[in-house]
Amino acid sequence: MNPAVVSLIALLVAIVLSMTSRINVGLLCIAFAWLIGVYVADLKPDVVMGGFPVSLFLTLAGVTLLFSVADTNGTLERLAHRAVRLARGRAAALPILFFVIAFTISAVGPGAISSVALVVPMAMAIGTRAGVPHLLTALMVANGANAGNLSPIASVGVIANSAMATAGVGGHEWKVWTASLVAHAVVSLAAYFLFGGGRLREGGREGPLDAYQGGREGRLDAHQGALRDGLHDDARGVDTVAIASQPLSGLQRLTLLVILAWIAGVIALRLNLGLSAFAAATLLLIAGAADERLAIKQVPWGVIMMVSGVSLLIALLEKTGGMDLFTTLLARLATPDTVNGVIAFVAGVISTYSSTSGVVLPAFLPTVSAIVEKMGGGDPLAIALSVSVGSALVDVSPLSTLGALCVAAVADPAASRDLFKRLLAWGLSMTIVGALLCQLLAGVLARA
Repeated sequence: MNPAVVSLIALLVAIVLSMTSRINVGLLCIAFAWLIGVYVADLKPDVVMGGFPVSLFLTLAGVTLLFSVADTNGTLERLAHRAVRLARGRAAALPILFFVIAFTISAVGPGAISSVALVVPMAMAIGTRAGVPHLLTALMVANGANAGNLSPIASVGVIANSAMATAGVGGHEWKVWTASLVAHAVVSLAAYFLFGGGRLREGGREGPLDAYQGGREGRLDAHQGALRDGLHDDARGVDTVAIASQPLSGLQRLTLLVILAWIAGVIALRLNLGLSAFAAATLLLIAGAADERLAIKQVPWGVIMMVSGVSLLIALLEKTGGMDLFTTLLARLATPDTVNGVIAFVAGVISTYSSTSGVVLPAFLPTVSAIVEKMGGGDPLAIALSVSVGSALVDVSPLSTLGALCVAAVADPAASRDLFKRLLAWGLSMTIVGALLCQLLAGVLARA
């Protein structure tokens, strides 16, 4: 059997299974790499294992561990709740603030999933009391988190930039992040006006927004309002008030200081991202800033194994010639003039049912230079930006983790079902919107 063909079939099977089953395809890809590499391509096991992305694995583990520490000791939650106070009772400002909070938390390291999980329960509770539609709250939080997701120090940004470096298109970390931010800001601004953000009544209804100014009396009013309205999520709104009014503890201040020092070291001193994150996390654990077992447990090991496994199989494809076949198939889908939109659409469709960071980015980004070569034209960086943006814009779908977290934050069953349908329609529409945006803007951003 031809090792190139077999390895390509294995990759396609993994992509299909990632869209149709709940299995961690990273584990499947590791098994495929061993079976095909050793028994079809006649490679030594050490050669196959040599394709494992050790640097990427350590970087993802270090960064996610550091922010697991900050999450488990309440630092990130306390900062998010305090940021909501900036709205000062202005309901129309809340959706924008939700976007900014999710963006900021995601960009400094935790990534989109952790940021949405942290922000959306609070945003739904406060937004409901202020009259913000559930759909608008969900879109602003999810898009804000995704806008920060490709930051050079965020886990998905690390994945994207590492995969681009494999394709010989490295060194464009800020352009990658800018493209994502611009795309998500554009669709979020459209959602803000489409779903009534500008028409929200100043101050909203009585609730947590007023309670921020009212101290204990305001919190009592908020609690009574929750009982009157029967809004289950308002219990979280009351917690939000209490949390926002409390000062940071000494260990939380230490956590924030260490994270800021880590970010400064990475940017100014060019410290190794993953190894320095391990050092920062270890320092905090030694200081007793968090429970070590809980922090390690919260590291997204499943996602890390998915990314690493797919990357291992991609490395085998390169050894067997399967990557050449894969890029040939992709190159036949488009011309140099249409490739940005086409590749964004294909990546978006697959990402709707699959993992963006675990499957789409590791599989597609390493191919961009070869696609340009086979088409006889095109800009590898523009294609890479299109893959990153096209695959990310659809992640608000409830079939993805971000969308599912937003739906789960709505306690009322009827409202939750309605939000599911609306997010699904919006997410599917983003396959086309993303393709159009990338066709129009990817080349411009790549040349900027």
